Amino acid sequence: MPSNVSITGDDALTLDMVKQYTFCPRLFHLMYVEGRWDDNTYTIEGRHIHRRVDQLDHLLPEADLTSSDVESPQNQSPQGDDPPTISRSVPLASAELGLSAKLDLVSSDGAEAIPVETKRGRVPNNPQRSHDSHRVQLMAQGLLLREHGYTCDHGVIYFAGSRTRVDVPFTPDLEQQTRDLIEQTHHAATRQTIPDPLDDSPKCNGCSLAGICLPDETLALRQLGDELVAPPIKPRHGTGDEDQAMVRRLYPVRPDATPLYVQTQGAYIGKRGQSLIVRAEGAEVAKASLKDVSQLVLCGNVQVSTQTIHLLCESDIPVVLLSSGWWFYGITHGQSLRNAYDRAAQFHAAADPQKCLSFAKTLVRDKALNQRTQLRRNAPPSADLDLVLNDIDSLIGRIMEAPSIEVLLGLEGNAARCYFSSFAQMLKPRDFDSTWDFESRNRRPPRDPVNAMLSFAYALLAKECTVALLSEGLDPYWGFYHRPRHGRPALALDLMEPFRAVIADSAVISAINTGMVRAAHFTQAASGCAMNDIGRKGLLRAYEARLDQLVTHPIFDYRCAWRSVIRLQARLLSRWLRGDVPEYTSVTTR
Repeated sequence: MPSNVSITGDDALTLDMVKQYTFCPRLFHLMYVEGRWDDNTYTIEGRHIHRRVDQLDHLLPEADLTSSDVESPQNQSPQGDDPPTISRSVPLASAELGLSAKLDLVSSDGAEAIPVETKRGRVPNNPQRSHDSHRVQLMAQGLLLREHGYTCDHGVIYFAGSRTRVDVPFTPDLEQQTRDLIEQTHHAATRQTIPDPLDDSPKCNGCSLAGICLPDETLALRQLGDELVAPPIKPRHGTGDEDQAMVRRLYPVRPDATPLYVQTQGAYIGKRGQSLIVRAEGAEVAKASLKDVSQLVLCGNVQVSTQTIHLLCESDIPVVLLSSGWWFYGITHGQSLRNAYDRAAQFHAAADPQKCLSFAKTLVRDKALNQRTQLRRNAPPSADLDLVLNDIDSLIGRIMEAPSIEVLLGLEGNAARCYFSSFAQMLKPRDFDSTWDFESRNRRPPRDPVNAMLSFAYALLAKECTVALLSEGLDPYWGFYHRPRHGRPALALDLMEPFRAVIADSAVISAINTGMVRAAHFTQAASGCAMNDIGRKGLLRAYEARLDQLVTHPIFDYRCAWRSVIRLQARLLSRWLRGDVPEYTSVTTR
């Protein structure tokens, strides 16, 4: 990620800002106003291509204005005068343009200079053999060179993918276009609202921020408007394929990085280069590459070095703190986001009772719908089950008419009681000689194995939602449905409501029915019931497997993992708060 991704209105622009704005104003806003970044294959390869250029800054020689017969460097013969001077990674700035840049390569001879820009890909198949952003970037370099006394009438783009040089003439039209775009970028740098996404643009396919930008999802939600039930997504225009949905999934099905859980009491975590090293009793017990870790989860008495925390904060990897009993205590994270616009919108929305109520109705309705689906899919058919499903249906019909949060809480509680009254019917434990009695939901402390597993799974889900909200710049402790209370991540609890049945409850049912967790993995006492380390590891495996399981998104109609869906919903929540999408729509299973 560029180091200078956050600016104020009075700061000079960097040339990359102008290039990104020319390519896509929404991309520019995400990168340089909101401080967002994500790597993909193309950005990593691009940095590799530039590794030689970026090794050492060079200073340009003074322009030799006395030379009256200067030959263009690319036309010089081997038998001519001295070859042109090649300067790499050249820093230049212009107070007039309010622009600074580091030029990849400048070939200079006397009073003439030619900027050379290196690109990762192949030569574009268009008449100019280059993109607008390429030409504007090169023209801006030419303006900087002219201001420093050089004659500069063209530049060169070197496409590493096809090993081809393309000349770009600096015409008056290109110069005016570049000056206009520099001015527009200055104004865009102070804009608080996110620009509209590109509509069905091929630029989105290779963009590393496509999963953050969500261009197709945003346009689809705007199309749906205020409708509570999504109609079928219309086909994409102009494809000739009636089965192709208009929403492209422009992010990976599953994220490459996953959480690293450390629950061995007395363990110590340090670093070695770009890897995390876990030691216990003086011996190395685990090693994880930083690129494969999305969170470091510390459970109980686990120590971590200051140097490791620094590395994790710089890499935007949160450290999640849980007690030995797996109570969620908090998170340590770096300052990856440098804007407060999302939180300002969040606090403004939280002060609006009607907006809070509308949001809460959506959550409670979709939570009850998912609970009903869970019972219908996993409990054996019976007359009693039909009565429970009918009772939940009746409550769902009243949710959207609830006049207040207090009434909504009552409806949610009644739906939960109906659901948990039949929860035991979904359990088919393999150790049939053991007691898995479950009559109702209880906690603090849980009094039976099933409740102990549910509490553990809900703590993991709250942690997942908290991390997702923090990554979007939202305050996880200031909710709309759950009232803010010291130490409680109220907004994370809001976000997780529709996911309780489909992720946490599903993981518990799977762990019990497959034998991953057994009765022997619990300690029962008069004060409550607790899982041992083996039981927690078994439930963790079931929980992580559930997060990696693919699901068809009910609105966008593409496949992705539940882990990605949680991040997607946190992202859509922030966009709803900012007015980028008209409604927040949560996820229900079919």
